[in-house]
Order: sequence, then structure tokens, then C-alpha cells
Amino acid sequence: MSLVDKSQTAYISHPDCLKHNMGPYHPESPLRLAAIENQLLASGLLPQLQRYDAPLASKEQLVRVHTQKYIESVQLASPETGLINLDPDTAMNPFTLNAALRAAGAVVLATELVLINKVKNAFCAIRPPGHHAESARSMGFCLFNNVAVGVAHAIDQYYLRRVAIVDFDVHHGNGSEEIFHNDTRVMLCSTFQHPFYPHSGADSSSQHIINVPLSPGADGNTFRKAVTDHWLPALEDFQPEMIFVSAGFDAHQDDEMAQLQLCDDDYVWVTQQIKEMAGKHAYGRIVSVLEGGYELNVLGRCVTAHLKVLSGY
Repeated sequence: MSLVDKSQTAYISHPDCLKHNMGPYHPESPLRLAAIENQLLASGLLPQLQRYDAPLASKEQLVRVHTQKYIESVQLASPETGLINLDPDTAMNPFTLNAALRAAGAVVLATELVLINKVKNAFCAIRPPGHHAESARSMGFCLFNNVAVGVAHAIDQYYLRRVAIVDFDVHHGNGSEEIFHNDTRVMLCSTFQHPFYPHSGADSSSQHIINVPLSPGADGNTFRKAVTDHWLPALEDFQPEMIFVSAGFDAHQDDEMAQLQLCDDDYVWVTQQIKEMAGKHAYGRIVSVLEGGYELNVLGRCVTAHLKVLSGY
């Protein structure tokens, strides 16, 4: 049996995700995925992962978390040439629609692979990201809420009763909160810089929405205390049957998108905490999904470190 056969981690991506391009100066660029793959190759880790191509998400899968009218509006907006803006931060080129469908489809496939025990966990190296996309609105580089599509698939098709999302992106996942705000089957645990885009989350915590805003300049110790004091007790009480990760790496001290001061070791540590929680309550089931992270060297390093913990290599 080869090392690939033994791996507990799936790596899901698709070349279509490289074709989505919002212009030469946009931080959410195809170079992000290239940086991740290059670092994974250099580390020797990529060949040890089970690689899958992301399928296209179906309308049935999307409509669980997005309105039909919104889905149709995105499809109709897709340009034949050039760029069209959906909002001030989010644009579509002729390849964006397929990229967005692959991004959501990757999380559906990851969910299925984990729940049928083909792998213990999975990482979706996809773009556009998703956690800002609300049920009826694109936002913040995001068209479809990829993590939400996967969570809804787990609940609808596999009848899970308790699913957690943990989100350590530097921006609040307003879309994930809006979609699941009234659904107590889903716990959302989030840290984010505040005040900061999208200027939400600081006053919307509940028993199943665990928001921990962090002040600009907050460092890894502050982040770890937030996770230890707020996320972990809530997750322990909730006992999730599966954990999804909105894995944004833009809270790193070298990422100029924001002002938090996390370092590589903080991402290793939080991944270890998530993996321990999943091992205790969720049979180790984790689906991690790329969100932000715009300093290319940092992104490649931190995703590789994240995957080393998930895969056990």
C-alpha cells in the first residue's frame, strides 16, 4: 500500500479556480492557489494527500443556503468578456461562475468523503472564498458560501444534528452567521479583528454563535486565550458531530490586509485544538476550507503547517 493510500487527508481543488481573476491588482488572485501548491510540493506533503478534482455544485446544493433568485442573478451576471462587478469588492470574469461552482462543489465532495469514511479530514484549496456571501448577497470577494453549502449538505443528506464551523479568518464571517443565525443545529465559533470589515459580529453572539472580536494589534496569546476561554468550552458543550473550518490566514502579522499579529505557530496550535475536539466528539471528521490569506509566502507556509497537523505527517 502506498503512502497516498494511507493518508487520512483529502486535498480538493480544480484548475477552474485559477481562471477566476478580478484584475492584476486584486489581492484575491490566482497566485494564492499557486503559492499553496508550490509550498506543499516543496515540503514533500502534497504527494501524501489524497487528491480530488472539485465537482460543480448543483442548484439543489446551493439553494439550501442561497435564495433561488440570488443564484439565478449570479448566473445571469456572468459576462462573456471582461469584468463585471457584483459589489465594490467582488467581480466576475467569464470563468468566475464555474470557479464559484467548483469552490462550493469542493466542500460538498469533502463532506461526502469524510462522512463515508474515505478520509478522516479534507482541505479545500479553492477560490473564490465564501464566508462573506449571505443567502441573497455577494460580498467581500465571495459569491457562494462554500462552507455553508457543505454544512447544509451534511445536515440534509447525512442527517447530522450538530455541526460546528470554526472561523479564524481576520474578517467576521457575516455570511455564515446570517445563513445559520436561527439554526441551532449549527454552532459558529469566530475570532476576527474589530472594528474592521465587514463591521459585524461584535454584538451578535448567542448560545450557538460564539463571536470573539479582537482589537487591532492583538497577538497570538490573545487569540489563543479567546479560543481557550470561549470556543473550546462552547464546543465541548455542543459536542459537534462534524467540524468545518473557515481557514483564513490573513490574521498573520506579515499579512498587510489587517492588523492582527498571529504567527505560523498560532495556526498550528489552533489546528491541533480543532483536531483534538473533532477526535473527541466527531470521529475526527473535519472539512477545512480556504478563505482569506493574501501574503503569498505566509499563505503557503501556514496552509502547509495546517495540513501537516490534519494529515499527521
